[in-house]
Amino acid sequence: MAEWSRDGFEKVMKENELDAIVAAGTDLSVFLYIGGCPGITVPAAYDQGVPYGISFGGLIGSEPKLIEIAYAFEQATNVRKPPPLE
Repeated sequence: MAEWSRDGFEKVMKENELDAIVAAGTDLSVFLYIGGCPGITVPAAYDQGVPYGISFGGLIGSEPKLIEIAYAFEQATNVRKPPPLE
């Protein structure tokens, strides 16, 4: 998996000059973790009140850019709803 991260994910990101990779849900985090790469997940939708996320991942050291991208997504979609008060 570490080899896939280096020779696959990192290579694709660098060759295509990508800031981030995007995936629905949280499955992306497993692949990022193995390569030591950062990721962030934010709310993207709700299904019968259950939130679903969208994940953004990047190369090592790209945390500031990922936070910027995730924040921009949140502001543009305004999907997040605060949990109800009990």
